[in-house]
Amino acid sequence: MGARKRLKAEEAKAERKEQYMAVLRNCPTSPRKMRLLADMIRGMEVNRAIDMLKFSTKEASEKMEKLLLSAVSNWQKKNENIRIEDNKLFVKEVFVDQGRTLKRLRPAPQGRAYRIRKRSNHVTVVIDNVNEVTESQTK
Repeated sequence: MGARKRLKAEEAKAERKEQYMAVLRNCPTSPRKMRLLADMIRGMEVNRAIDMLKFSTKEASEKMEKLLLSAVSNWQKKNENIRIEDNKLFVKEVFVDQGRTLKRLRPAPQGRAYRIRKRSNHVTVVIDNVNEVTESQTK
């Protein structure tokens, strides 16, 4: 059983090496607010997603836009001889996980205290080529 699990882990690791991704950790925004943006750009072409985030009124859109640009930059590092304009890059995956929650106290009437939860999140963006996806599906 151990050998099968190790092989599966190695396959997953090899698959991750082929992906172009960027991760944002401990972003001081609630995960619920960030998921609204993640749902908005999931599956979209990268240039269109950047435009949508640039003109969005949400505060977290600036951080998501910067993260998406970082993922594109990671793609460029691995594909130096290929132009971005020639490839159709799209947002393959976006997921938001809950990060650490800071707990604070706010004074309340009659000697009580209300708890304030300052939430944070971790965002992961994976981009891919339209051409690579269609080739892998046909095999």
